[in-house]
Amino acid sequence: MIVIIDYGAGNLRSVVNAIARLGYQPRITSSPLDVVSADAVILPGVGAAGDTMASLKRLKLANPIRQLATEGRPFLGVCIGLQVLFTSTEEGGGHECLGIIPGRVRRLPSGLKIPHMGWNQVRQTISHPIFEGIPDEANFYFVHSYYVAPEDRSLVAGETEYGIRLCSVIARGNLIATQFHPERSGEMGLRLYDNFIKLALAARVSGT
Repeated sequence: MIVIIDYGAGNLRSVVNAIARLGYQPRITSSPLDVVSADAVILPGVGAAGDTMASLKRLKLANPIRQLATEGRPFLGVCIGLQVLFTSTEEGGGHECLGIIPGRVRRLPSGLKIPHMGWNQVRQTISHPIFEGIPDEANFYFVHSYYVAPEDRSLVAGETEYGIRLCSVIARGNLIATQFHPERSGEMGLRLYDNFIKLALAARVSGT
C-alpha cells in the first residue's frame, strides 16, 4: 500500500495525480494506523512548517512518522515534508520539528529573490537508487524560502546553487526527502517518484 499523508497540504492532489500516472493506486489518509502499516509513505508539503507540525500533532501523525524513520521504512518527504524532518526551523520565529534528522532549517540569505521559485539544477553528490535514470544536474521545480542544514553532511544526496550551495535531497537508507517538488518537475519528477516506489516494493520483498 502506497500512502500519501493528508494533513491539509494544498498540493496533495498534484502528488496523487503524479503517482496515479505511474499506474499506482495510492491511499490518501490521515490515519496513523494506515501510515504505520503502509509499504511506502509520502509526506507532501506546501506552506509553513509551524502549521504543518501543528497539523501532524493534532492528527497524531508525528510519532508514526518517527516510527517509520526508526524502523528504516520507505518514506519520502517533499518540500515542507523535508523540512519538518529536522530538529527545528527558524521559520515563524522558530519551531521544533520532528527531530528525525539532526539539523536546522534556515532562511535563505538576504539579497536573493525569495521565495526561490522555478527550475533549478540538482547536482547528485552520491550514487543512490532514487536517481536511477535521472541525469546529474537535471532540473527540478522549487518553491521555498527556507533550506535545510543537516549536521551530518553525509546525508546530503543532492545540492543546488541559489546564492549558496544548499541541500536539495536527503537520503538515509529508505528515508528520502527533496526540497523541490517532483510532482511539478515533469518527466524527471515522475521518474523520481517511480524510483522511490520501486525501492519500497523491493524493501517489502526483502523484508527490510
